[in-house]
Order: sequence, then structure tokens, then C-alpha cells
Amino acid sequence: MSLPIDPTALDGDDVGEMEATLEMDHETAIEHVREAFVDAGFGVPVEFSPAEMLNEKVDADRDPYYVLGACNPEVADRALDASDGRIGALFPCNVVVWEEQPGRQKVYHVSIMRGARLLGLAPDDEEWDDIVADTGEYVDEAWSNLDTA
Repeated sequence: MSLPIDPTALDGDDVGEMEATLEMDHETAIEHVREAFVDAGFGVPVEFSPAEMLNEKVDADRDPYYVLGACNPEVADRALDASDGRIGALFPCNVVVWEEQPGRQKVYHVSIMRGARLLGLAPDDEEWDDIVADTGEYVDEAWSNLDTA
């Protein structure tokens, strides 16, 4: 199968990629990230640990790995309308926390709003530009709430 875009031509800015490192234990990092996003205007309606599930179901022996599904309701509502409902297939906006080593956690996020445009699930117009900008501001605020010192 040939891809319609060259993924190697994309960089982190194209997909709104963000990374941070937290010097704290895994459970504390999850709480900290959740609070940072809630304080920035997100809800967190979905949370789960793929590591726990995989370790239980297929004896994967995975290190701690956790997904927080964050959502800003106002922007999500606009995005559903602007994308004729297709953006919902990518909801919620996931923020991942994984343990790089004990006491050191990686926090990772990519913008589903930017990704949706690249996938053809969202329009390439000014309204979507505004949605991407607004979600970017919320995520930037959440990121600034992370204590990465």
C-alpha cells in the first residue's frame, strides 16, 4: 500500500507533537498531568493503562504506561460540526505518560486536530485553522502547567 503523504516529510510541528519529562513517580505524574490539563480547561473523560491490560492479557511485561483522554467540550463541539462528525473517530485528545525509568516519566501528545487535517477528516479552511489554534492554546497552557523541573 502506498501512502498518500510522505510521513518522513512531516515533523513534530506538523502534528503538534509535544514531549516533557517529569522527575517523579508514575502515579504522581499521572495525577500531575491530569491536574495540568483540567486547569487548562480540559475534561478527562477516559483513562486507562494499556500496560496493565497487556501485562494481564498477553503477559507483555510492559513498564507503566498510561493514557489520559482529554477533551475541551467547547472546541470538541465546534470540531464535530466543522468535520461533519468525522473528528469523533479520533476523540479524545490523548496524553500519554510512560515510565522511562523509575522516578522519570515521559509525557507525550500529538494534536488530533492537526492530524485530522492530514488524514482528510477535517477541512482545510479558516474555521479549522481557528480550531487548531484554539486547541493549541489550551494544550500550550496545560504544558506550561506541568512542573518539569
